[in-house]
Amino acid sequence: MGCSLSQIREELMAHKGACLRYKALKGRRKVEERQGVLVETYPKLFTLFVESQNSTVSFSYAEVLTREVELELIPDPRKG
Repeated sequence: MGCSLSQIREELMAHKGACLRYKALKGRRKVEERQGVLVETYPKLFTLFVESQNSTVSFSYAEVLTREVELELIPDPRKG
């Protein structure tokens, strides 16, 4: 991802609807790894729908910038 909040926001806006894998640090050696679909981008945060949990999670762009949340774009196998 980018090196500023605006670059991260723009990059995520361009991938709206894409499948992403995320790794989030949850404190005291706890890490959550899941994948979801980028549902919406807002001025300060973005949301992912996680099908395995049947719920929506949200993260701020600052969490991506400080590497508390790592994102990885999962390529769409239909677009070959």
